[in-house]
Amino acid sequence: MTTIADDPPGAEGPPAPGSGIDPGTGARTDPGAGTARPAPEGSDAEMAARLRLAILRMSRRLRQQVAGGVTSSQVSALATVERLGTPTLGELATSEQVQPPSMTKIVVGLEAAGLVSRQEEETDRRIVRVKLTAEGRRTLARSRSLRNAYLVRRLRRLSADERAALGDVVALLEHLVEQP
Repeated sequence: MTTIADDPPGAEGPPAPGSGIDPGTGARTDPGAGTARPAPEGSDAEMAARLRLAILRMSRRLRQQVAGGVTSSQVSALATVERLGTPTLGELATSEQVQPPSMTKIVVGLEAAGLVSRQEEETDRRIVRVKLTAEGRRTLARSRSLRNAYLVRRLRRLSADERAALGDVVALLEHLVEQP
């Protein structure tokens, strides 16, 4: 059974009737408030919890499928550099949602491995841009190939009906991530 945690008072608008929260004071009125409680079977909350867990587990397994010598954080940074072209260290850190010192450490490792190069701006030498090297592109392609091969092996274990159903699920997931 999936569990969900109670939201704190005021988390998303006024409390719902029967939520165990006094709408006037925001105080909890039920003795077990603040603890995990079962999500009703078949509810949106249960579906959301199951979906989150399945995506988290799949993501974890895919992150383990990396080309030798690079970490999943480095592969992610390589993919972002590829997508952005020649980002600054700050742009790269923002896109990867890490602090600039953490990104600097990642880029130093990538540069030492010959996967990226740093280029100073001609007009302002304080600005440093990151660019993929040919080896960085090959490493990124190998990593993607490993991850795709992992998924292909897993998909081959499914029946034709299961693969067809999964195709529908993939379309729905793509639709979910495209929505604002």
